[in-house]
Amino acid sequence: MPHPVSPIVARWELALRLRRRREQVGVEVKTITQALRFSRNYWSAVENERKILSEESLVQLLDLFQFDAEERDELMALHAAAKGRGWWSRYSAVLDEERQRLFGLEYGASSIRGYESLLMPGLLQTAEYARALMAQEVTLRRVEVDQIVEVRMRRQERLIGDSPLQLTELISEAALRQEIGGPAVLRRQLEHLAAMIEEHPGTIELRIIPFTAPACSLFGASTVNIIDFENPQLHSVVWLETVTSWSVIEGSSNVRDISGAYDDGLRRALNSVESLALIHQRIKELG
Repeated sequence: MPHPVSPIVARWELALRLRRRREQVGVEVKTITQALRFSRNYWSAVENERKILSEESLVQLLDLFQFDAEERDELMALHAAAKGRGWWSRYSAVLDEERQRLFGLEYGASSIRGYESLLMPGLLQTAEYARALMAQEVTLRRVEVDQIVEVRMRRQERLIGDSPLQLTELISEAALRQEIGGPAVLRRQLEHLAAMIEEHPGTIELRIIPFTAPACSLFGASTVNIIDFENPQLHSVVWLETVTSWSVIEGSSNVRDISGAYDDGLRRALNSVESLALIHQRIKELG
């Protein structure tokens, strides 16, 4: 089954393909702005996904760039999809543009390789655990906390259904020890984690980097998500998040380096069976 259509991914692919074609055929930006009668800044916003061309302007551009009939149909379909609204747009009051972009990319992805240094991965958190993470956040109102938790649960819908995400999560053993919300909350979180792994062995894999690991290239990072796409037109991107900053990283060299660090983490982690056993052991310890 095909992966869900994401307006964010459609807009990104449309911008990528237009930029690549402009460079391929050697059309100068000045030629575009004169032919379509808009500013250079507007065209920059189109290529950087901040603006979507009108249908009329896109048709003119497809002529200018000499796309064949098959590609024209593909790009017009992408344009229609890009104008849609994803579920995350309903939560713009509590989500900045970068997080909305993350959820849009995630929604249209084929696989995600994630790393967490201290917490459970967001895609595998219980609502109770997610709420406990924000219990001490004095800047958030109750309604905002409710919405953020709701967003986290909506994201998890991509783990089930006809075309689920292929999810590989790498976590530090510290995430099993940090008693977010107290022992009872952590125990129920770990029970949920074990259940998801056992119920979806073909699509969900979790590996634990034990305290005995002497080194790992990922140590020092907080949250890392490498997002991959089935569509060959799209390259992998990385979501990096710390307490004070978060962003989508697209540069090929950065993505390559982070992917290499992730592979190093996998080599130093327990295998899937050992990781699941450690989770069950921790559940027993928590009573």
